[in-house]
Amino acid sequence: MSAAFRKAAKTRQREHRERSQPGFRKRLGLLEKKKDYKLRANDYHKKQDFLRALRKKALEKNPDEFYYKMTRAKLQDGVHIFKENKEEVTAEQLKLMRTQDIKYIEMKRVAEAKKIERLKSELHLLDFQGKQQKKHVFFFDTKKEVERFDIATHLQTAPELVDRVYNRPRIETLQKERVKGETGLKRIAKERQKQYDCLTQRIEREKQLFVVAQKIQTRKDLMDKTQKVKVKKETVNSPAIYRFQTRRKR
Repeated sequence: MSAAFRKAAKTRQREHRERSQPGFRKRLGLLEKKKDYKLRANDYHKKQDFLRALRKKALEKNPDEFYYKMTRAKLQDGVHIFKENKEEVTAEQLKLMRTQDIKYIEMKRVAEAKKIERLKSELHLLDFQGKQQKKHVFFFDTKKEVERFDIATHLQTAPELVDRVYNRPRIETLQKERVKGETGLKRIAKERQKQYDCLTQRIEREKQLFVVAQKIQTRKDLMDKTQKVKVKKETVNSPAIYRFQTRRKR
């Protein structure tokens, strides 16, 4: 009851108005109130305490002390600069590891591997630009056969088609059927280029999924309380390698 009475009594109180800066002192700006002084005083004392702590730390500093953080930091123009560590996990890998589990990653990786095998079975893995990477060796018994050797006659095809890696018909086929023109070959080469690009992308995706699965498995293995030692650091393309203490299982 008393609280309600006090609240009702305050409604009739006179409005408190703080004194403003007198007219002859307006050139000095706003009149500082106690709350403004408290903020300014607290800030001043905070800075003084910080400087006092720094001065004490400098006086008590041991010149022989060492921290591991010193190995990756240097002083440049009075500012400590830390060496940037190499990227260990990409943003895509981190997103996958945080949102998906290892079973989902393995399922997607196996699906990509099957698609890669199907694409490889459809393609002959030839150089689509018409340049042969491997050598074709012919064997002869005598030097005269080497001197009289003609590759077009040996392959039984036209001289204009010798440089082709694919679609190199024989003379008998040329007499019976018509060879595909230059326009058709360009279209085939363009389609083959698209298929090879798709194959390359799928191979790269399968590798990335394999790396993510390994990193997730490594993090699961680290939850074991067995004593372990890191042998190799984690990189973008490979997980960290640990050597666990050998334990005899029952």
